[in-house]
Amino acid sequence: MNCNVGGIDRAARTVIGVALLVVWGVVPLSALWSTVVLVVGAILLITALARTCPLNALFGINTCGHTEQP
Repeated sequence: MNCNVGGIDRAARTVIGVALLVVWGVVPLSALWSTVVLVVGAILLITALARTCPLNALFGINTCGHTEQP
C-alpha cells in the first residue's frame, strides 16, 4: 500500500494510541468500553507505524505529501 499518513497525522495517531492503551491498562472500565478503547488504540498505533490507513484511502485523504512506499 502507498503511504497516506504523514508527519503530524502520524504523530497524533501515535500519541492518542498510546494514551488510549494507557487508559485501557490503568482505568477500570466496563467490558464494552475496555474493548473499544483497546481496539481503537491498537488501530491508531498500527496505522501510524504502517503509515497507511484504509479509511484515508477510502476517502481519498493523503497527509503523507507523496505517494511513494515508506
